[in-house]
Amino acid sequence: MLVLLAGIFVVHIATVIMLFVSTIANVWMAGKISSGITNSSGLWLQCANGHCRDLQFVDDDLSALKAVQAFMILAIIFSFVSLIMFVVQLFTMEKGKRFYITGAIMLVCWLFILIAASIYTARFPQYFKAEEDHHGYSFILAWICFCFSFIIGVLYLVLRKK
Repeated sequence: MLVLLAGIFVVHIATVIMLFVSTIANVWMAGKISSGITNSSGLWLQCANGHCRDLQFVDDDLSALKAVQAFMILAIIFSFVSLIMFVVQLFTMEKGKRFYITGAIMLVCWLFILIAASIYTARFPQYFKAEEDHHGYSFILAWICFCFSFIIGVLYLVLRKK
């Protein structure tokens, strides 16, 4: 049981780090524009050939982008709070009890990642139509964190302190 808890703790830390990287890095979409210049776009900036500038979207999509930014930041906060709650519960909770609070907070994090990644998936790929354009590693990390946060949240709800 101790090995399982340690493993979940390590995966939880990795999830927090991946969420942080996914939110900060500007590679949600990547590709090449004319003459082989690399182009990437994230939640904050659009970069081409090493030079970055603010994202340029129409007003409707700009509000959707703000929602994605907000939900990703909330996901980081809730994932970190869940990690702290796990440590607190680990040392203060009686034996035989379950990690309900930690699991519930992690599942809220999971929901926030789902909302953010779904909004981005639905609203922004039309801006990247070239053959070389593809989803970047930040977008993929967000979906990996989605899976990990769900698994971790369910495991926290099921596991008992022994």
